[in-house]
Amino acid sequence: YAKIKHRLSFVSFGPRNRSIGAAAKSQVVTNCKNTVQGFKRFHGRPFSDPYVQAAKSSLVFDLAQMPTGSTGIKVMYMEEEKVFSIEQVTAMLLSKLKETAEAALKKPVADCVISVPSFYTDAERRSVMDAAQIAGLNCLRLMNDTTAVALAYGIYKQDLPAPEEKPRIVVFVDVGHAAYQVSVCAFNKGKLKVLGSAFDPELGGKDFDEVLVKHFCEEFAQKYKLDVRSKPRALVRLYQECEKLKKLMSANSSDLPLNIECFMNDIDVSGTFNRAKFEESCADLLDKVEAPLRSIMEQTRLKKDDIYAVEIIGGASRIPAIKERISKYFGKELSTTLNADEAVARGCALQCAILSPAFKVREFSITDVVPYPISLKWTSAADEGISDCEVFPKNHAAPFSKVLTFYRREPFSLEAYYSNPKELPYPDPTIGQFNILKVVPQPSGESSKVKVKVRVNVHGVFSVSGASLVEVVKSAEGEEPMETDTPAKEDEVRSSLMVLYNKQEEKKNEPQAKKAKVKTKTVDLPIENSLHWQLATEALNLFVENEGKMIMQDKLEKERNDAKNYVEEYVYEMRDKLHGVLENFVSEADRDSFSLKLEDTENWLYEEGEDQQKQVYIDKLAELKKLGEPILNRYMEAEERPKALDELGRQIQQYMKVVEAYKAKDELYDHLDELEMTKVEKQVNETMTWMNNNMNLQSKQSLSQDPVVKAQEIQAKTKELYSACNHIVTKPKPKVEPPKEETPAEQNGPVNGQEGTEAQTGNPEKGQAAPENTEAKLPEMDID
Repeated sequence: YAKIKHRLSFVSFGPRNRSIGAAAKSQVVTNCKNTVQGFKRFHGRPFSDPYVQAAKSSLVFDLAQMPTGSTGIKVMYMEEEKVFSIEQVTAMLLSKLKETAEAALKKPVADCVISVPSFYTDAERRSVMDAAQIAGLNCLRLMNDTTAVALAYGIYKQDLPAPEEKPRIVVFVDVGHAAYQVSVCAFNKGKLKVLGSAFDPELGGKDFDEVLVKHFCEEFAQKYKLDVRSKPRALVRLYQECEKLKKLMSANSSDLPLNIECFMNDIDVSGTFNRAKFEESCADLLDKVEAPLRSIMEQTRLKKDDIYAVEIIGGASRIPAIKERISKYFGKELSTTLNADEAVARGCALQCAILSPAFKVREFSITDVVPYPISLKWTSAADEGISDCEVFPKNHAAPFSKVLTFYRREPFSLEAYYSNPKELPYPDPTIGQFNILKVVPQPSGESSKVKVKVRVNVHGVFSVSGASLVEVVKSAEGEEPMETDTPAKEDEVRSSLMVLYNKQEEKKNEPQAKKAKVKTKTVDLPIENSLHWQLATEALNLFVENEGKMIMQDKLEKERNDAKNYVEEYVYEMRDKLHGVLENFVSEADRDSFSLKLEDTENWLYEEGEDQQKQVYIDKLAELKKLGEPILNRYMEAEERPKALDELGRQIQQYMKVVEAYKAKDELYDHLDELEMTKVEKQVNETMTWMNNNMNLQSKQSLSQDPVVKAQEIQAKTKELYSACNHIVTKPKPKVEPPKEETPAEQNGPVNGQEGTEAQTGNPEKGQAAPENTEAKLPEMDID
């Protein structure tokens, strides 16, 4: 699941690789021209779009026009100037999320749910789906942000009204970094229905940041004679500090400082701001808060008393002035039970779980709405000009299908468009053109009935999903056949379910004799789509291929950097240890020689070794380890050898005491075989001799010399001794059955798994003996 958030939606392009997410965010100042963010708002938009042109002035990176006329991002990558489409950049972010998910789950990830703003048009939605495809993801559902929030809210509620009861009405207000969205939802047990949505795509946290940036640009121009916007790096730093200041002002009403060291031309800058001044400066933005709230209430025709709760989320929802205006409009306290930053992503995760067969999730149906009215227009068959019809009004339930019936003798076209361009935050109301092909007249020469199925799917995307031609076939008796479908006007619109119902009713009421003579045949017709700003198949395949190459390049660069880092880490680690824990394990001459080698390697790393191939670093590390590993091994042996010798000594003493007890005729061991005990004694003596000889030799060795005997050899000797002796000395004594006396209890025997009789278990108080232990116990002993 994914929500493309402002906080980590960064992609940074370098001379060898890309950095994505948190790693890219850290480069936003040092590599500002090639680090992109906030690109979500350019999906599906042409470069000539007034919104894109207006946004260019506030961007640090460059936008450029793609060959198709869409918006692209121009950066330096692999030391070449490249222009990437918005779909490609978003795919890079999704690829990173996919990689993160796969690392956490330890399995491949293919399916996902992605959230988008509820005001996204068809072009923007298709653009996001193309991005998912480039990233190798199968998007199960594009989910509106506020719908995802509503799911995260409702699925955990145990006290929702029953389906037949009056629903609970909840308003969700999402004030994010880039946009402001509101939706009203009706909840019943196991069901969520969106009643309506409203939005302001030009009101978000970034707009409040912009107010602060503008203020300080003017202040620094007067105070320090600095033109901040002429230096991209300085502008990025100012945006970062203003965002921090905005968050601080949400929690404090006093004057707060803004200080930036070496801001421009080695000049330190400072300034102050407070909440009152901030709210005054943002008055025009704050005045926009109420309009979507009023709009949503008018659309749904609800009263404020009908609202059960107002849930508020989004980073910018923490601004006190925004909360105050929303609370004042509804006349009630705002609810903050949802995580302001994660509610949308959690809703997507829950939707993913609902759609996945791998999870058992409570049944919860979701009905969304169409955000803008959608109409179709076509050329009339009777040459009466252009006809049109609104097929999906605003806030119509989605997903949903409808069937339109046309009478045609030849192929025809349908053009889908948004019928109210004024409320559309997009320059072109066109959705696309759909050509219905292979339409032919009836054998009689009359127009054929053509049924066209239109649909708004789970992604909120409009399509002509099917078309069929109804052929009337003559009956065998030569009578005129009766058609089972109800005649319809050219512009008549029915839902697919209603058409099916009508067919069933007519068939039910029709006499059986006539029914046998009626013959109709339905032929599926091909549809040719011409969609607005959707990537062509060839371009999509090329982008998929390029993304794969860039992922491989990133992987190779990561491996190269890792190899370099291993060399650097080894140099620092060994240099410290040579004068620390390893000091006694290397001769002075070898230490000086190795230290010099480490110093030379460090200098090489920052000079000609700065940019070498992976294998060069691997070879350099192997060269260093050839000198360092023997020293490290001597240290490790000195740590492990005493432990191994202690264990071997314990084994020797243990078996020696058993041998001595056997020789002393200890009844605990009188069942053991003499020949086998002789073997034990011999093995113990040989092992003791081996251990003493090696210990004596080792005691004469310096710590800086290789050990005479290694811990691994001692452990092997311990294992050998155990294998040779343990099964002999722990051999169990043969069982001796005590004499039994028949008693009434014994005759009856144990009942239902109860304990046996006293004669069986033994009772010392009555002079009866318990059975002897079946295994010989090794004596406890101390180490001398």
